[in-house]
This record gives sequence, C-alpha cells and structure tokens, in this order.
Amino acid sequence: MSIYTVAHSPDADDIFMFYAIAFGWVSVPTIKLTNVALDIETLNQEALQNSYDISAISFALYPKIRNEYALLRTAVSFGEGYGPKLIKKKGKRLKRNFKVALSGAHTTNAMLFRIAYPEARVVYMNFLEIEKAVIEGKVDAGVLIHESILDFSQELEVERELWDIWIELAQEELPLPLGGMALRRSIPLNKAITLEKMLTKAVKVANEHKALLSKMLLERNLVRIEDEKLQKYLNLYANEDSITMNEKQLQALDRLFAIGFEYGFYDCPIKAKDFLIPLEYEELRNQ
Repeated sequence: MSIYTVAHSPDADDIFMFYAIAFGWVSVPTIKLTNVALDIETLNQEALQNSYDISAISFALYPKIRNEYALLRTAVSFGEGYGPKLIKKKGKRLKRNFKVALSGAHTTNAMLFRIAYPEARVVYMNFLEIEKAVIEGKVDAGVLIHESILDFSQELEVERELWDIWIELAQEELPLPLGGMALRRSIPLNKAITLEKMLTKAVKVANEHKALLSKMLLERNLVRIEDEKLQKYLNLYANEDSITMNEKQLQALDRLFAIGFEYGFYDCPIKAKDFLIPLEYEELRNQ
C-alpha cells in the first residue's frame, strides 16, 4: 500500500472536501491518505520546501512551485462576485501608507492587495488575529479571508472588496482564483492520476451529501463555525464548481499568473493547462 500525506487548512471548505475520505466514503485499496491541517500561509511555506505529497495552496503561489508540484483540477476555491475584504474601523480615513494586516506573503489576496496599494505598510499575521488587530488599532486595516468575511465586528466596515481589485486588474469578469491543490511531481504518473481521481470523487461525494457531512463535522467539532454560517460558507467556497476546474476557471488562473508576471511577482508567465496532470496518459497506457 502506498501512503501519501494530504496537507490542508483547518478552514471549513478544506475540512469539508477532505473528510469524505477521512470518513471512509471514498477509498482506493492500494492507497492510504494521511492528513495534516495547517493555516494557509504555513501550507504555502511548506510547499516551497516540498514538504507534503499533496497540499492545499494559494493559487498565487503556484508559479513559484511549478517545477516541484503539478496543479490539481479538484478541491478548488474561486470567488464569484465575492472574496476577501479590506476592512477598517468605521469612519477611519486611510492614508496612502496605511498599516495593513494580511494573512500571508504568498496568498492570492496579498498579491492583489500589494498591486493595488503599493505604498501600504504590510504586516503578516494569522488571519484569525486580523480583526482584533484592527479593532485594537495595532494596524489601520486588514484583509479578512475564509469564514471571517461572513461575520465581523460592527465597529468595522469594508473599505474595499478584493473582488473589485481583481476585476479592475483582470479587465474582464472572471472568477477570482483563491486556493487549490498541488501534487508532488516525484509521485509516479499512474499514482498521480489515481490520487487526483480519488480526491475529485471525494469532493463530488461531499457535495452530493453536503447536509449529512456538515452535520457530522459539526457533531465532532471539526469546524470553527455553527451550522447556518457553515452552509453559507460552503455554498461560497465548496460547491459544484470545486469538483473540477472548468474552462472559465482555467482562464482566470491564466489571467492571475499573467498579472503576477506583469507586476514582477513571477519570473515568467505560465498557462495553467501546461501544469495539470496529463490524464490522457492512462488512456494511452491501457491501449
């Protein structure tokens, strides 16, 4: 039996998509998956070190790990008219060099923010600490991500939606690429194909049984939010469009990578399709 480690965040959408496997709803006799849960920026840093076989990543990181990891089509999160939010205290006027808290240097929201606000003074912290840091005046503003976009203090207000920054930079209405999965290239291709199919099936099964799986996660205290917010959050980031990337999502990724190259974040432009696992290999092998 081959054993592989899947690293994902403890956020509701990642937990939801992985636990169809953890609960035994999806399995492959010759493969065992173990999991580790880390915050997204830690996952990004670990991916730079080639630490895990399969890892959740911020899409903005991918061009920097493209030689070590293939991009998976499944377990993806895109914003469709929504996404991270730049928040501040109500009535506060931000200066051009305002101090802002971001969730990590390699996150998609950090790249878009830094392009839009090049003079801002950036500090990085765990996303769970950002709201409090803004309220206490440790920073002038912060970018909220994950579940925190659904419910934050009434002392705060939205200065700008990252979705709006994305649309301005993309110059067309494409889904906002936030996070996905990457698989270590050293894994044999036939195993890589099996792993991607296994993960894809897990996301599909999770979506088909969303109510039951959500109930099980809540009963086991595996998620940080209550039922009503969990359903709302999953509808945003763990839905039918998370099962496998469509052409529009791939187009959005290409645009993200092009923008990153244009603003000096990457050493060269890349196309997402060139870095997907070649599923046609299995068909050729079986002929």
